[in-house]
Amino acid sequence: MPPKNQTHRIDDLLGSVTEELLMGNPQQFEDNSIRVERLLLEMVRPDPVQPRRVLPEQLHFAFHSNRLTPTQALKELVQLVQVAARQRGRPFNNVLELLPNPDDESDEDSSVHLSPEEQLLHDLVNLAITIRDDGQVNPLTVVDVSQGVTQQFRIETGERRYWATWLLRDFIAGYNSDGMIPCIIIPTERSSVFRQAKENTARSGLSAIAMARQAALLLLTVHGYQIPENAVPNDFYRQALDIDLRGKREYTEAILSAMGGVKKGYFSYIKNLLRLSDEAMELADRHNLDERRLRPVVALAPEYHAEVVRQIIDLNLTAKQVKELCEGDLHEREDDEQEKIPASALKIAKAAQTTTAAAPQDIARALIKQEGDTSLARARLQALRKLLTDVERYLVDE
Repeated sequence: MPPKNQTHRIDDLLGSVTEELLMGNPQQFEDNSIRVERLLLEMVRPDPVQPRRVLPEQLHFAFHSNRLTPTQALKELVQLVQVAARQRGRPFNNVLELLPNPDDESDEDSSVHLSPEEQLLHDLVNLAITIRDDGQVNPLTVVDVSQGVTQQFRIETGERRYWATWLLRDFIAGYNSDGMIPCIIIPTERSSVFRQAKENTARSGLSAIAMARQAALLLLTVHGYQIPENAVPNDFYRQALDIDLRGKREYTEAILSAMGGVKKGYFSYIKNLLRLSDEAMELADRHNLDERRLRPVVALAPEYHAEVVRQIIDLNLTAKQVKELCEGDLHEREDDEQEKIPASALKIAKAAQTTTAAAPQDIARALIKQEGDTSLARARLQALRKLLTDVERYLVDE
Protein backbone atom coordinates (compact mmCIF):
# COMPACT_ATOMS: atom_id res chain seq x y z
CA MET A 1 0.00 0.00 0.00
CA PRO A 2 1.56 3.36 -1.01
CA PRO A 3 2.21 5.99 1.67
CA LYS A 4 -0.66 8.35 2.39
CA ASN A 5 1.09 11.41 0.96
CA GLN A 6 1.98 9.48 -2.19
CA THR A 7 -1.70 8.54 -2.61
CA HIS A 8 -2.61 12.22 -2.40
CA ARG A 9 -0.03 13.03 -5.06
CA ILE A 10 -1.51 10.42 -7.42
CA ASP A 11 -5.03 11.73 -6.76
CA ASP A 12 -3.90 15.29 -7.48
CA LEU A 13 -2.16 14.20 -10.66
CA LEU A 14 -5.24 12.38 -11.89
CA GLY A 15 -7.38 15.34 -10.92
CA SER A 16 -5.24 17.64 -13.02
CA VAL A 17 -6.05 15.61 -16.13
CA THR A 18 -9.36 17.27 -16.91
CA GLU A 19 -12.49 15.59 -18.15
CA GLU A 20 -12.02 17.14 -21.58
CA LEU A 21 -8.74 15.28 -21.98
CA LEU A 22 -10.29 11.92 -21.19
CA MET A 23 -13.37 12.28 -23.38
CA GLY A 24 -13.44 10.47 -26.69
CA ASN A 25 -11.22 7.56 -27.65
CA PRO A 26 -10.03 5.63 -24.55
CA GLN A 27 -6.90 4.64 -26.47
CA GLN A 28 -5.72 8.25 -26.75
CA PHE A 29 -2.95 7.77 -24.19
CA GLU A 30 -1.76 4.66 -25.96
CA ASP A 31 -1.43 6.43 -29.30
CA ASN A 32 0.51 9.27 -27.67
CA SER A 33 -1.93 11.98 -28.81
CA ILE A 34 -1.78 13.15 -25.21
CA ARG A 35 1.24 12.36 -23.07
CA VAL A 36 3.01 13.37 -19.89
CA GLU A 37 6.67 14.18 -20.22
CA ARG A 38 9.41 16.07 -18.42
CA LEU A 39 10.41 18.98 -20.64
CA LEU A 40 13.31 21.41 -20.51
CA LEU A 41 12.16 24.68 -18.99
CA GLU A 42 13.67 26.53 -21.94
CA MET A 43 11.30 24.70 -24.31
CA VAL A 44 8.19 25.90 -22.45
CA ARG A 45 6.72 29.39 -22.77
CA PRO A 46 3.66 31.04 -21.18
CA ASP A 47 0.69 31.93 -23.35
CA PRO A 48 1.02 35.67 -24.19
CA VAL A 49 -2.77 36.04 -24.57
CA GLN A 50 -3.52 34.28 -21.28
CA PRO A 51 -6.14 36.41 -19.45
CA ARG A 52 -4.50 35.84 -16.06
CA ARG A 53 -1.41 38.02 -15.82
CA VAL A 54 1.27 36.63 -13.52
CA LEU A 55 3.96 39.23 -14.14
CA PRO A 56 3.29 42.96 -13.73
CA GLU A 57 2.18 44.66 -16.95
CA GLN A 58 5.55 46.17 -17.89
CA LEU A 59 7.43 42.91 -17.32
CA HIS A 60 4.71 40.93 -19.09
CA PHE A 61 5.20 42.81 -22.36
CA ALA A 62 8.99 42.96 -22.05
CA PHE A 63 9.17 39.20 -21.55
CA HIS A 64 6.79 38.30 -24.37
CA SER A 65 8.59 40.62 -26.78
CA ASN A 66 11.80 38.69 -25.97
CA ARG A 67 13.47 41.69 -24.35
CA LEU A 68 13.80 39.71 -21.11
CA THR A 69 14.63 36.08 -20.42
CA PRO A 70 12.67 34.27 -17.67
CA THR A 71 15.57 34.78 -15.25
CA GLN A 72 15.88 38.47 -16.13
CA ALA A 73 12.12 38.99 -15.73
CA LEU A 74 12.21 37.43 -12.27
CA LYS A 75 15.31 39.43 -11.35
CA GLU A 76 13.50 42.65 -12.24
CA LEU A 77 10.47 41.50 -10.26
CA VAL A 78 12.65 40.80 -7.20
CA GLN A 79 14.29 44.22 -7.51
CA LEU A 80 10.89 45.86 -7.85
CA VAL A 81 9.70 44.14 -4.69
CA GLN A 82 12.90 45.01 -2.82
CA VAL A 83 12.30 48.70 -3.49
CA ALA A 84 8.66 48.47 -2.37
CA ALA A 85 9.58 46.46 0.74
CA ARG A 86 12.40 48.85 1.69
CA GLN A 87 10.01 51.80 1.47
CA ARG A 88 7.74 50.00 3.92
CA GLY A 89 10.54 49.17 6.32
CA ARG A 90 10.74 45.49 5.35
CA PRO A 91 14.05 45.18 3.46
CA PHE A 92 15.28 41.75 2.36
CA ASN A 93 18.28 40.39 0.46
CA ASN A 94 17.16 36.82 -0.16
CA VAL A 95 13.72 35.77 -1.41
CA LEU A 96 13.51 33.17 1.36
CA GLU A 97 13.34 36.06 3.83
CA LEU A 98 9.83 36.70 2.52
CA LEU A 99 8.62 33.49 4.16
CA PRO A 100 7.39 33.72 7.76
CA ASN A 101 9.79 32.62 10.48
CA PRO A 102 7.98 30.04 12.65
CA ASP A 103 10.22 30.96 15.58
CA ASP A 104 9.44 34.67 15.35
CA GLU A 105 6.02 35.55 16.75
CA SER A 106 6.18 39.01 15.18
CA ASP A 107 5.99 37.38 11.73
CA GLU A 108 2.48 36.23 12.50
CA ASP A 109 1.14 39.77 12.35
CA SER A 110 -1.61 39.47 9.76
CA SER A 111 -2.15 43.24 9.68
CA VAL A 112 0.89 43.78 7.44
CA HIS A 113 -0.31 45.11 4.11
CA LEU A 114 1.72 43.89 1.15
CA SER A 115 1.90 45.69 -2.18
CA PRO A 116 0.60 43.67 -5.16
CA GLU A 117 4.17 42.96 -6.28
CA GLU A 118 5.20 41.87 -2.77
CA GLN A 119 2.20 39.55 -2.58
CA LEU A 120 2.99 38.09 -6.00
CA LEU A 121 6.60 37.30 -5.13
CA HIS A 122 5.59 36.01 -1.69
CA ASP A 123 3.11 33.58 -3.32
CA LEU A 124 5.64 32.45 -5.94
CA VAL A 125 8.26 31.77 -3.26
CA ASN A 126 5.72 29.77 -1.25
CA LEU A 127 4.84 27.74 -4.34
CA ALA A 128 8.52 27.22 -5.16
CA ILE A 129 9.21 25.85 -1.68
CA THR A 130 6.20 23.54 -1.97
CA ILE A 131 7.57 22.21 -5.26
CA ARG A 132 11.00 21.76 -3.67
CA ASP A 133 9.64 19.86 -0.68
CA ASP A 134 6.81 17.87 -2.29
CA GLY A 135 7.79 17.73 -5.95
CA GLN A 136 5.79 18.99 -8.92
CA VAL A 137 2.48 17.30 -8.10
CA ASN A 138 0.36 18.91 -10.83
CA PRO A 139 1.98 18.90 -14.27
CA LEU A 140 1.54 21.90 -16.50
CA THR A 141 -0.77 21.52 -19.46
CA VAL A 142 1.10 22.59 -22.59
CA VAL A 143 0.31 22.71 -26.29
CA ASP A 144 2.86 21.39 -28.75
CA VAL A 145 3.57 24.35 -31.04
CA SER A 146 6.84 22.96 -32.43
CA GLN A 147 7.83 24.02 -35.92
CA GLY A 148 10.21 21.82 -37.89
CA VAL A 149 13.11 20.66 -35.74
CA THR A 150 12.54 23.43 -33.15
CA GLN A 151 10.55 22.07 -30.23
CA GLN A 152 8.38 24.61 -28.43
CA PHE A 153 5.47 24.23 -26.03
CA ARG A 154 2.94 26.90 -25.00
CA ILE A 155 1.45 26.76 -21.52
CA GLU A 156 -2.30 26.30 -21.49
CA THR A 157 -2.62 25.95 -17.70
CA GLY A 158 -0.04 26.27 -14.94
CA GLU A 159 1.88 29.50 -15.61
CA ARG A 160 2.38 30.22 -11.90
CA ARG A 161 4.02 26.80 -11.49
CA TYR A 162 6.27 27.67 -14.42
CA TRP A 163 7.49 30.89 -12.81
CA ALA A 164 7.82 29.23 -9.40
CA THR A 165 10.04 26.56 -10.99
CA TRP A 166 12.30 29.22 -12.54
CA LEU A 167 12.42 31.01 -9.20
CA LEU A 168 13.35 27.78 -7.44
CA ARG A 169 16.07 27.01 -9.95
CA ASP A 170 17.74 30.43 -10.14
CA PHE A 171 16.99 32.25 -6.88
CA ILE A 172 16.83 29.67 -4.08
CA ALA A 173 20.21 28.42 -2.96
CA GLY A 174 20.81 24.75 -2.29
CA TYR A 175 18.31 23.44 -4.83
CA ASN A 176 19.79 21.14 -7.45
CA SER A 177 17.58 21.49 -10.50
CA ASP A 178 17.70 19.21 -13.50
CA GLY A 179 16.13 22.00 -15.57
CA MET A 180 13.04 19.92 -16.34
CA ILE A 181 9.34 20.39 -15.62
CA PRO A 182 6.55 17.76 -15.88
CA CYS A 183 3.92 18.58 -18.50
CA ILE A 184 0.81 17.08 -20.03
CA ILE A 185 1.39 17.60 -23.74
CA ILE A 186 -1.56 18.31 -26.01
CA PRO A 187 -1.44 18.42 -29.81
CA THR A 188 -2.11 21.86 -31.30
CA GLU A 189 -5.41 20.77 -32.81
CA ARG A 190 -6.67 19.71 -29.38
CA SER A 191 -5.81 22.90 -27.50
CA SER A 192 -8.83 24.45 -25.81
CA VAL A 193 -9.50 28.00 -24.65
CA PHE A 194 -12.42 26.52 -22.68
CA ARG A 195 -10.12 24.21 -20.71
CA GLN A 196 -7.85 27.16 -19.99
CA ALA A 197 -10.83 29.24 -18.84
CA LYS A 198 -12.07 26.51 -16.51
CA GLU A 199 -8.62 26.20 -14.98
CA ASN A 200 -8.46 29.96 -14.47
CA THR A 201 -11.88 30.33 -12.90
CA ALA A 202 -11.45 27.24 -10.73
CA ARG A 203 -8.42 28.72 -9.02
CA SER A 204 -8.49 31.59 -6.54
CA GLY A 205 -7.14 35.04 -7.24
CA LEU A 206 -8.53 35.63 -10.72
CA SER A 207 -9.19 39.37 -10.83
CA ALA A 208 -12.29 40.94 -12.36
CA ILE A 209 -10.12 42.40 -15.13
CA ALA A 210 -8.67 38.96 -15.88
CA MET A 211 -12.25 37.64 -15.96
CA ALA A 212 -13.10 40.36 -18.50
CA ARG A 213 -10.18 39.32 -20.68
CA GLN A 214 -11.24 35.69 -20.28
CA ALA A 215 -14.81 36.49 -21.37
CA ALA A 216 -13.44 38.37 -24.37
CA LEU A 217 -11.13 35.55 -25.37
CA LEU A 218 -13.96 33.02 -25.29
CA LEU A 219 -16.27 35.25 -27.34
CA LEU A 220 -13.59 36.12 -29.87
CA THR A 221 -12.71 32.45 -30.28
CA VAL A 222 -16.24 31.22 -30.95
CA HIS A 223 -16.85 34.12 -33.34
CA GLY A 224 -13.87 33.05 -35.40
CA TYR A 225 -11.43 35.86 -34.60
CA GLN A 226 -7.75 35.12 -35.16
CA ILE A 227 -5.99 34.76 -31.80
CA PRO A 228 -2.46 36.22 -32.01
CA GLU A 229 0.63 34.38 -30.84
CA ASN A 230 2.20 37.44 -29.24
CA ALA A 231 1.31 39.72 -26.34
CA VAL A 232 -1.67 41.91 -27.18
CA PRO A 233 -2.89 45.30 -25.93
CA ASN A 234 -6.28 45.73 -24.30
CA ASP A 235 -7.77 46.87 -27.60
CA PHE A 236 -7.55 43.27 -28.80
CA TYR A 237 -9.87 42.15 -25.99
CA ARG A 238 -12.09 45.22 -26.48
CA GLN A 239 -13.17 43.81 -29.86
CA ALA A 240 -15.49 41.59 -27.79
CA LEU A 241 -17.55 44.67 -26.86
CA ASP A 242 -19.02 44.53 -30.37
CA ILE A 243 -20.15 40.89 -30.10
CA ASP A 244 -22.21 38.96 -27.56
CA LEU A 245 -23.60 35.58 -26.58
CA ARG A 246 -26.68 36.02 -28.79
CA GLY A 247 -24.53 35.79 -31.88
CA LYS A 248 -23.41 32.28 -30.95
CA ARG A 249 -26.24 30.85 -28.88
CA GLU A 250 -24.95 27.30 -29.35
CA TYR A 251 -21.88 28.21 -27.30
CA THR A 252 -23.66 30.17 -24.56
CA GLU A 253 -23.86 27.34 -22.05
CA ALA A 254 -20.25 26.30 -22.62
CA ILE A 255 -18.98 29.89 -22.24
CA LEU A 256 -20.93 30.55 -19.05
CA SER A 257 -19.76 27.21 -17.64
CA ALA A 258 -16.13 27.98 -18.50
CA MET A 259 -16.52 31.32 -16.73
CA GLY A 260 -17.41 29.51 -13.52
CA GLY A 261 -21.13 29.08 -14.10
CA VAL A 262 -21.95 32.79 -14.06
CA LYS A 263 -25.33 34.15 -15.18
CA LYS A 264 -25.77 36.00 -18.48
CA GLY A 265 -26.32 39.32 -16.72
CA TYR A 266 -23.12 39.06 -14.70
CA PHE A 267 -21.24 37.94 -17.80
CA SER A 268 -22.27 41.22 -19.45
CA TYR A 269 -21.13 43.21 -16.40
CA ILE A 270 -17.76 41.44 -16.50
CA LYS A 271 -17.27 42.02 -20.23
CA ASN A 272 -18.25 45.67 -19.81
CA LEU A 273 -15.10 46.24 -17.70
CA LEU A 274 -13.19 46.25 -20.99
CA ARG A 275 -14.48 49.80 -21.43
CA LEU A 276 -12.14 50.99 -18.69
CA SER A 277 -9.06 52.91 -19.75
CA ASP A 278 -5.76 51.03 -20.00
CA GLU A 279 -4.34 52.66 -16.87
CA ALA A 280 -7.49 51.91 -14.88
CA MET A 281 -7.45 48.29 -16.04
CA GLU A 282 -3.83 47.84 -15.01
CA LEU A 283 -4.44 49.34 -11.56
CA ALA A 284 -7.61 47.31 -11.01
CA ASP A 285 -5.86 44.13 -12.14
CA ARG A 286 -2.80 44.68 -9.92
CA HIS A 287 -4.94 45.38 -6.86
CA ASN A 288 -7.50 42.66 -7.64
CA LEU A 289 -10.52 44.96 -7.45
CA ASP A 290 -13.87 43.19 -7.69
CA GLU A 291 -16.43 43.82 -10.40
CA ARG A 292 -19.01 45.49 -8.13
CA ARG A 293 -16.64 48.30 -7.22
CA LEU A 294 -15.57 48.79 -10.84
CA ARG A 295 -19.07 48.67 -12.35
CA PRO A 296 -19.98 52.35 -11.65
CA VAL A 297 -16.61 53.56 -12.96
CA VAL A 298 -17.41 52.31 -16.47
CA ALA A 299 -20.19 54.91 -16.78
CA LEU A 300 -17.68 57.76 -16.40
CA ALA A 301 -15.69 59.29 -19.22
CA PRO A 302 -12.43 57.34 -19.79
CA GLU A 303 -10.26 60.25 -18.64
CA TYR A 304 -11.70 59.88 -15.11
CA HIS A 305 -11.32 56.09 -14.82
CA ALA A 306 -7.77 55.89 -13.45
CA GLU A 307 -8.35 58.69 -10.95
CA VAL A 308 -11.42 56.99 -9.47
CA VAL A 309 -9.72 53.58 -9.39
CA ARG A 310 -6.83 55.14 -7.44
CA GLN A 311 -9.33 56.51 -4.93
CA ILE A 312 -10.89 53.06 -4.58
CA ILE A 313 -7.44 51.63 -3.82
CA ASP A 314 -6.13 54.40 -1.57
CA LEU A 315 -9.33 54.79 0.46
CA ASN A 316 -10.50 51.16 0.22
CA LEU A 317 -13.93 52.34 -0.93
CA THR A 318 -16.91 50.00 -0.80
CA ALA A 319 -19.11 49.35 -3.81
CA LYS A 320 -21.75 51.68 -2.35
CA GLN A 321 -19.22 54.46 -1.83
CA VAL A 322 -17.90 54.07 -5.36
CA LYS A 323 -21.43 54.27 -6.75
CA GLU A 324 -22.14 57.46 -4.78
CA LEU A 325 -18.82 58.95 -5.90
CA CYS A 326 -19.42 58.16 -9.57
CA GLU A 327 -23.04 59.30 -9.55
CA GLY A 328 -21.93 62.58 -7.99
CA ASP A 329 -19.38 63.04 -10.76
CA LEU A 330 -22.02 62.27 -13.38
CA HIS A 331 -24.40 64.89 -11.95
CA GLU A 332 -21.61 67.47 -11.91
CA ARG A 333 -20.82 66.77 -15.54
CA GLU A 334 -24.53 67.00 -16.43
CA ASP A 335 -24.59 70.45 -14.81
CA ASP A 336 -21.52 71.38 -16.82
CA GLU A 337 -23.30 70.21 -19.96
CA GLN A 338 -26.26 72.46 -19.15
CA GLU A 339 -23.90 75.40 -18.67
CA LYS A 340 -22.34 74.95 -22.10
CA ILE A 341 -22.94 77.90 -24.46
CA PRO A 342 -25.37 77.07 -27.29
CA ALA A 343 -23.97 77.15 -30.81
CA SER A 344 -26.45 79.89 -31.85
CA ALA A 345 -25.18 82.21 -29.10
CA LEU A 346 -21.60 81.59 -30.16
CA LYS A 347 -22.51 82.57 -33.74
CA ILE A 348 -24.03 85.88 -32.61
CA ALA A 349 -21.00 86.60 -30.42
CA LYS A 350 -18.75 85.82 -33.38
CA ALA A 351 -20.77 88.18 -35.58
CA ALA A 352 -20.27 90.96 -33.02
CA GLN A 353 -16.55 90.79 -33.75
CA THR A 354 -17.19 91.79 -37.41
CA THR A 355 -19.51 94.81 -36.90
CA THR A 356 -16.88 97.27 -38.13
CA ALA A 357 -16.26 95.24 -41.26
CA ALA A 358 -19.89 95.16 -42.46
CA ALA A 359 -21.72 98.12 -44.11
CA PRO A 360 -25.29 98.81 -42.87
CA GLN A 361 -26.74 98.66 -46.40
CA ASP A 362 -25.16 95.23 -46.90
CA ILE A 363 -26.72 93.93 -43.68
CA ALA A 364 -30.11 95.35 -44.78
CA ARG A 365 -29.81 93.63 -48.16
CA ALA A 366 -28.82 90.36 -46.49
CA LEU A 367 -31.86 90.53 -44.16
CA ILE A 368 -34.25 91.20 -47.07
CA LYS A 369 -32.74 88.34 -49.05
CA GLN A 370 -33.00 86.01 -46.06
CA GLU A 371 -36.57 86.94 -45.06
CA GLY A 372 -37.91 87.74 -48.54
CA ASP A 373 -39.83 90.75 -47.26
CA THR A 374 -38.86 94.21 -45.98
CA SER A 375 -41.38 94.12 -43.13
CA LEU A 376 -40.13 90.77 -41.91
CA ALA A 377 -36.56 91.99 -42.16
CA ARG A 378 -37.45 95.04 -40.02
CA ALA A 379 -39.19 92.78 -37.45
CA ARG A 380 -36.14 90.52 -37.30
CA LEU A 381 -33.93 93.58 -36.72
CA GLN A 382 -36.18 94.83 -33.91
CA ALA A 383 -35.99 91.40 -32.24
CA LEU A 384 -32.22 91.50 -32.52
CA ARG A 385 -32.16 95.02 -31.02
CA LYS A 386 -34.22 93.81 -28.03
CA LEU A 387 -31.95 90.80 -27.61
CA LEU A 388 -28.83 92.99 -27.61
CA THR A 389 -30.42 95.33 -25.04
CA ASP A 390 -31.09 92.35 -22.77
CA VAL A 391 -27.55 91.11 -23.31
CA GLU A 392 -26.14 94.48 -22.31
CA ARG A 393 -28.24 94.50 -19.14
CA TYR A 394 -27.01 90.98 -18.32
CA LEU A 395 -23.42 92.11 -18.72
CA VAL A 396 -24.02 94.99 -16.30
CA ASP A 397 -25.64 92.62 -13.79
CA GLU A 398 -22.70 90.22 -14.02
